[in-house]
Amino acid sequence: MFEKILYPTDFSDVAKKAMDYIAKLKEAGGKEVILLHVIDERAVGDICQLYGSRGSEGMVMRIKGEAYKEIGGMEAELREKGFDVKVRIERGIPFREILRVEGEEGVSAIVMGSHGKTNIEEMLLGSVSEKVIRKSKRPVLVIKR
Repeated sequence: MFEKILYPTDFSDVAKKAMDYIAKLKEAGGKEVILLHVIDERAVGDICQLYGSRGSEGMVMRIKGEAYKEIGGMEAELREKGFDVKVRIERGIPFREILRVEGEEGVSAIVMGSHGKTNIEEMLLGSVSEKVIRKSKRPVLVIKR
């Protein structure tokens, strides 16, 4: 039923908690997991303002490198549980990138945390998970704190 699972993560505690649920989906026919981290384009814009465009690219490369390190552990854990795993690090607006990857990859379901690292911003602007729930074409399993 849920053969191909999209797991967007910002590496927050609640996003990591969602990993436990993905493992349980193995029993429900889960075969493949797309691990997705989105480098928020708005944060990149802020970095550009602080460091200029030349300094910001180096900073973005460091952020990307850290993301690959963090996601590598998740990838290994899921492979040990018998999943095929694909890693994607994208740059853009998180909810838009999640929905774009959902369509590109033809996933069966999305599993994500209810809140990310920027709780105050989410209260003011609407959370990423809430936007994904409203606009996704696939079932979305949202894991609470």
